[in-house]
Amino acid sequence: MTDQNLAIVVLAAGQGTRMKSATPKLLHPLGGIPIVGHVLATARELDAARVVAVVRHERDRLAAVISEDLPEAVIVDQDEVPGTGRAVEQAVAALPEGFAGDVLVVNGDVPLLDAATLRELVAAHRAGGAAATILSSFPADATGYGRIVRTPEGHLDRIVEHKDATEDERAIGEINAGIYAFGAAALRDMLANVTTDNAQGEKYITDVIGLLREAGFDVDALPVSESWLVEGINDRAQLSEAAARLNALVVRTWQLAGVTVQDPATTWIDVKVTLEPDVTILPGTQLRGATAVRTGATIGPDTTLLDTEVGAGATVTRTDATLAVIGDGATVGPFAYLRPGTVLGENGKIGTFTETKNAVIGAGTKLAHFNYVGDAEVGEKGNLGAGVITANYDGVNKHRTIIGSHVRISTNTVLVAPVRMGDGAYTGAGTVVRKDVPAGALAITVAPQRNIEGWVAEKRPGTEAARAAEQSGAAQESGE
Repeated sequence: MTDQNLAIVVLAAGQGTRMKSATPKLLHPLGGIPIVGHVLATARELDAARVVAVVRHERDRLAAVISEDLPEAVIVDQDEVPGTGRAVEQAVAALPEGFAGDVLVVNGDVPLLDAATLRELVAAHRAGGAAATILSSFPADATGYGRIVRTPEGHLDRIVEHKDATEDERAIGEINAGIYAFGAAALRDMLANVTTDNAQGEKYITDVIGLLREAGFDVDALPVSESWLVEGINDRAQLSEAAARLNALVVRTWQLAGVTVQDPATTWIDVKVTLEPDVTILPGTQLRGATAVRTGATIGPDTTLLDTEVGAGATVTRTDATLAVIGDGATVGPFAYLRPGTVLGENGKIGTFTETKNAVIGAGTKLAHFNYVGDAEVGEKGNLGAGVITANYDGVNKHRTIIGSHVRISTNTVLVAPVRMGDGAYTGAGTVVRKDVPAGALAITVAPQRNIEGWVAEKRPGTEAARAAEQSGAAQESGE
């Protein structure tokens, strides 16, 4: 049910220069979705009456992602006045004039903060009756962070920045996590009094806390259970750390849901992946995007699947697959490459050093090794021998190859598209198929074998091969 008394402000206007990237910080991928996508997903879980996202740097790119992930969000452009205080001020101005509920302020670069923690913050804020309640944490190293100074009664007295803190204040381990719950009325009043009178010339949201205290309001701080929940991402090192933490949470979630993950340290699972119970994931496996794996399947080792569907009981070993569908009981790999548009039917096989692309392969059909099948349709219960290739490109256009059911294609056959092979047809080894093959026919293009006696001795005299041939001939003449 929608919480009509809650509005969420997502701060997404920062430039993120420490990422040293042409990609906006909040659009860097984490667990298969942008950093800001995690924050938006959490906002969606809270089901607030209003969500306002404040953007500025690369605003069009960010706004597009925000609108796609959370269409109901209101996009607000931060103006020339810098600072978090100004961003919140503009967000509050975008709320309905009569909104008198609570305003939850979150940062777009804190992706691991979950909905349960934010619900606890909102509940504590409402129960305590404070004008503002902030999240705090106890990191292993508080250097550089604003310290939480409490009153003798345990309420928040003030936030002291590290550079301004005394030695006693720097010894405090509790820091400001930068996540706030405000009463809307008090927030509006105090924002009007926030100035840019500081060294950076910015409006800071932390100044609202000081103004509330000066006005006699109570302000509380709620410590989080784990400091990593509120850690922001500012550079590539922190992005990597967050990715490892998130992945560990995702892997554990699937383990508790009945999935065997043999080596969590080398297994990476994106947040949109879905797995059924009794799936087994072996070491070195990456499941990315919207990959889905059904019960009883075994994936890995050393396998990467992107947006790929794997059927029940299938086995996928040392394989790279993108936008592919692997049927129930099918076998893929090792060292197979499934490109977009590959559909492998039930109990089919794509084997060693085989590449497929835009190919539909029927149930029970086998491509066991060293094949390339692209832009093709292959029927049921066929067999493509080693080295079979569909030559789909004429230098200008791609063409399709159609292969019927129960077809047997011998080794080193090349099918030059566009071409069709009827049901039950065969080819001889080394055949080049350039025209359609009727059902039940045998296609061969092999010329009769001709042996030229003495060719090596004549054309390659003095070589090891020539000497070996001469010795073999002498042995045969002597009857040895």
